[in-house]
Amino acid sequence: MHVTPILTFYFPDQLRKRARAGRHNFINKIKSVVEPSGFEVKFENRNKHNLIKSASQPGYAMFLMDDPFHDRALTMRKVYEHPFWAIENTSKRWGWVVAKTAFPVDQVKREEADRFYRFWRKRQFGDMAEKATRQGFVYIPLQGKLLEHRSFQACSPLCMIEHVLKQDATRSIVVGLHPGETYTVEEMFELERLVARYPRISIQMGGMTDLLADCDYIVTQNSSVAFFGYFFSKPSVLFGQIDFHHISANVIDLGVEHAMEIGPHLEPDYAGYIHWFWQQMSINGGRGDAEDKIRARLLSAGWPI
Repeated sequence: MHVTPILTFYFPDQLRKRARAGRHNFINKIKSVVEPSGFEVKFENRNKHNLIKSASQPGYAMFLMDDPFHDRALTMRKVYEHPFWAIENTSKRWGWVVAKTAFPVDQVKREEADRFYRFWRKRQFGDMAEKATRQGFVYIPLQGKLLEHRSFQACSPLCMIEHVLKQDATRSIVVGLHPGETYTVEEMFELERLVARYPRISIQMGGMTDLLADCDYIVTQNSSVAFFGYFFSKPSVLFGQIDFHHISANVIDLGVEHAMEIGPHLEPDYAGYIHWFWQQMSINGGRGDAEDKIRARLLSAGWPI
């Protein structure tokens, strides 16, 4: 007896309503791939109960950023900017296909890559990225959990700042707090104590674009700020694992001293990398080949497409 395969999307309320009404381009693309193969498409609320229950439900599951913990689930996530998306079998960006693929620097399509880079640089940052300068400071964009050393990190974020102070003895340092994070009293106390000890440090909330335009280089765990810094031709040192690590100096691979030594002087092919990372390795929902790339991802996961 034929059993109709089911694909269930587990989304928060607002997105679920948009998707069900056909007002989300990328989800429409996924539907246009699976429905001709006989799939029935459903939508469920993204809550812990439903996510766990998906493992015992018939059919296949598509999560939004949540970890696809069973073998019939995948997760989708925006790749830093619309319309670029990833469909992966892990929510950890450093485990994505692109993270484990070498950047083919000798295969860059120069004219196409340069045109793509100029377009997206202008679209996101106007003229600021093109006119970027270096004003003699290090930009350290922080995320959350400042005192914790998590498994994907070389050290805690606060310890990272101390490493920068030790390895770069001349530049001033601007520590950027994330506007979307809530920092604890203890975290702020320890950060402010560090600032009191080292006059070279200042703290700023937000202001990413201006700081990217003026800094010499970026140091972060794995903040997307470093990725956007590529549009300003700013090198970066990473203290954590992430998907866009290929053209940065990564402390986990190189050690603190070596990464901090070479990182500020890196001059990679920013245009070639952005083109490869977004246009080739991600799924551009606005392009005609989006459905082919979606189909390839689903087939590689063993889905009956």
